[in-house]
Amino acid sequence: MKKWIWLAVCLFAFGPGWAKTVTLYHASDTHGFFYPQKGQGGAAALAAVLKNGPKPYLLLDSGDFAEGTVETQRSRGLKAVQLMNRLGYTAATVGNHEFAFQEEGFADLLAAARFDVLAANLQTAPDGKQPPHIKPYQFYQVNGVKVAVIGLANRNPTKKTPHYQFTAPLKALETALDEVEKQNPAAVIVLVHDSLADDRPGSPNYIGDMGRRLGGRVQVVLGGHAHKIFQNEKRGGILFAESGSNFQNVTRVTLETDDKTGKLVSARSELIPLVVAETGEDAATKAYADSLREPGVDEPIGQVQQALYKQAFRPGHMDSSVDNWVADATCRYAQADVCIHNTGGARTGLARGAVSRRDIINLYPFDNTVVKASVSGAFLKKLVAGGLVPWNRLAYSGLTASYKKTKKGKIKKLKIWVRGKRLQEDEQYTLAVNSYVAGGGSEGKLFKTLPPGTLQPVGDKTMRQILEADLQRGPLSAPDTGRILQR
Repeated sequence: MKKWIWLAVCLFAFGPGWAKTVTLYHASDTHGFFYPQKGQGGAAALAAVLKNGPKPYLLLDSGDFAEGTVETQRSRGLKAVQLMNRLGYTAATVGNHEFAFQEEGFADLLAAARFDVLAANLQTAPDGKQPPHIKPYQFYQVNGVKVAVIGLANRNPTKKTPHYQFTAPLKALETALDEVEKQNPAAVIVLVHDSLADDRPGSPNYIGDMGRRLGGRVQVVLGGHAHKIFQNEKRGGILFAESGSNFQNVTRVTLETDDKTGKLVSARSELIPLVVAETGEDAATKAYADSLREPGVDEPIGQVQQALYKQAFRPGHMDSSVDNWVADATCRYAQADVCIHNTGGARTGLARGAVSRRDIINLYPFDNTVVKASVSGAFLKKLVAGGLVPWNRLAYSGLTASYKKTKKGKIKKLKIWVRGKRLQEDEQYTLAVNSYVAGGGSEGKLFKTLPPGTLQPVGDKTMRQILEADLQRGPLSAPDTGRILQR
């Protein structure tokens, strides 16, 4: 009797109807953060998770790996690619920061990558051809299961790209799907540097359109760009997942296929925080990552009395202490009525205690300078209103505001004060802002409407030098939040 029971168990476990498992690991917006921050994150922790987890697997990245820390800045992103090669990445798509070092730097990254770079919507200009070293999609065999991965690049590169052009992502995806489906993969994965967070009531975007239009043709969408976390979000039968930023987490996606039919049975995702005390660190990867460290940036240059955070923790407060500090430091340097800082420009907070030059570079890795202009109150009001959706994208010094949102996410009952007095639309105000926003960067399109010559440079210091000098004035306290209130 026992013999027959054992035979039945074996037939059930190993018979043709047993599911095969495909494991995917996903990261995004790592921005060169190779090392742990406050006990979490880094390449060595990721390597330990990969080493101790299911095999085989695909390791995928949604872009923005090339810029963000001193290691990536000084190597023009090449150290990030070298580390990704070492970790055994399978494929990545192209984020906006992959163009941070101009087209020549982008070409160097592509040439150095030993993983596939996928971008179905990226073409050379003006001929519309596939760029060298870039593929629209690729097939992979994982545990005997054929998987297709299609890449979609972000369409707003941080630097101008006259020799490249970006096509409509959804159209490019559908074209790629028509080709991919001829090979009959068990699952189609879309690797994209855009976020489900941008798909909002009254303002849909193409990421959400995938769920509304491509259910049954796409099984998993792995996104990024907004530094958000999504897990097991289902739209139209498609699994959406995003993994945050700065090498703090990795997502593990598990696909189950029926061994007999080859069809996908289930898809689920799990966020794995890279907490070093729990994951451990792979020794060989740690040694390699440490060999990439830039010298001379870890000595203390100042003190922080209270931690500065990227999030506000009080209800209704839409501003953060670290963003407010950047805006305040700008105003102390530029002497303006109002100073503006784009919240995406500050990448991290600051922990209490000693602060090194590395900390400031990690916080603000860009070489922006400061410009100043005289603008009307009407311009300021339009700027503030536009900066509040889809989330608070601007921080202010010298200006406070309160507002409400409609159910469709539109702004109403917006009230603004400048230096404690209600904003007057017909008055003129001096406004200081970093050169990226002033040049029409993603949060600053309104600045393109100003007459030529309106914006004038303020000194020659970069924002990072301004922050270092401000820190060295004395121990830094966290600015209060509540400058932007959602009621």
